[in-house]
Amino acid sequence: MKRRDEESEIDRLPIDLLAHIFSLLTCFKDLAQSRSRWSCQITDYGLLQLTTAKCIANLSSISIWGSTAITDKGVVPLISTATSLQHLNIGGTFITDESLFAIADSCPHLKTIVLWGCRHVTENGLLALVNKCGKLESINVWGMRVPLDCFIGLLSISPALQIQPKGMLINSE
Repeated sequence: MKRRDEESEIDRLPIDLLAHIFSLLTCFKDLAQSRSRWSCQITDYGLLQLTTAKCIANLSSISIWGSTAITDKGVVPLISTATSLQHLNIGGTFITDESLFAIADSCPHLKTIVLWGCRHVTENGLLALVNKCGKLESINVWGMRVPLDCFIGLLSISPALQIQPKGMLINSE
């Protein structure tokens, strides 16, 4: 078992090198990088570098939760090329509705999205997302600054949508 203070070789790779490695891959399906992995924090610049990877269009899952150096500047270009996405975790980032509009326009196969703590997202972004992503099954909205009425509106658009946390709408029914 690896101690916390030990690093593997990949832990020390700069994001530019990781982006170059990913650019050579063509069958890569999942990208998971959180603030605690690889002993680095991915940034908008790193996401821009990843958009050149051949495999981005084939990705079915991206998780970049908790990466506070990520904003719309990195997410929008990445999402615009990751058109096969089914699962997306961008919770804890500093995205706005601009990213949700890009997701709505580029990710028709999206099934799950985690937006916990995305405090700059508004009702407009969530409505666009649910309206355009017809396959969306689950959305995690914990810690967001959106009125309860918004979530009721989302369910009127997509009654089968699972809104997390589950107990959020109990008192509204």
